[in-house]
Amino acid sequence: GLVLLVIGCPCAMGLATPAAVTVGTGRGAQLGIVIKGGDVLERSGAIDAVIFDKTGTLTRGEMSVTDVVAAPGRDEGDVLRLAGAAEALSEHPIARAIVDAAAERFGELPKADGFASTTGTGVKATVDGNEVAVGRRSFFESVEIPQVLVDGAGALEAEGKTVVWVGSDDGVEGVVAVADTLKPTAAAALARLHDLGLETLMITGDNRTTAEAIAREVGIDRVLAEVRPENKVAAVAELQAEGRKVAMVGDGINDAPAMA
Repeated sequence: GLVLLVIGCPCAMGLATPAAVTVGTGRGAQLGIVIKGGDVLERSGAIDAVIFDKTGTLTRGEMSVTDVVAAPGRDEGDVLRLAGAAEALSEHPIARAIVDAAAERFGELPKADGFASTTGTGVKATVDGNEVAVGRRSFFESVEIPQVLVDGAGALEAEGKTVVWVGSDDGVEGVVAVADTLKPTAAAALARLHDLGLETLMITGDNRTTAEAIAREVGIDRVLAEVRPENKVAAVAELQAEGRKVAMVGDGINDAPAMA
């Protein structure tokens, strides 16, 4: 039937196809999806794996501080105060959550000098004459960390929280735990993709323990954890090299290269 239609009315098909593409791209725009053209719609039928960024895509992107744990002999208030002061010039969502929590508790925070940020790792600044570092545990590889703090951080990560380490000239001060909430539609969307036979993956800079806890909650098949923003493109390319047809879903500027 379709073959006869194409042979008998080729002009009609030629007119119908652009119209269908226009309707499809228009509907995508209404749903917040930018579709570049008809060829994109055609290729989407071959997709067999969908990679999701975590923050702001699967989650609301609204971070808040949930816990502050001080190292033995240190004070929780000092940990939060130092972290808030050091992060004051950062625009990262986690940094903003820490600054907001510190400002709410202490009001005005000390001014930080010499602010320096390393993408995907953390920040350093001078606060009250001490050099303060806030970020991943890897920031403190050369410093001895009390086992009780390591255990406490691990327990927080197992709950799906992101743990930020805080240190100064005097050593590791403690950790601040930050949590986001999943979007209410995330689990249902992933379930629908599974029904279509697609594999779902989550890519995040979070450590594996935190990432896997979130993945279990939302129903993600596979986790790509501890991936720095500049390495997201390589992660997508690696899957493509395996012969996978990959779609990347993200919402931030850090995701743009991987989605290109």
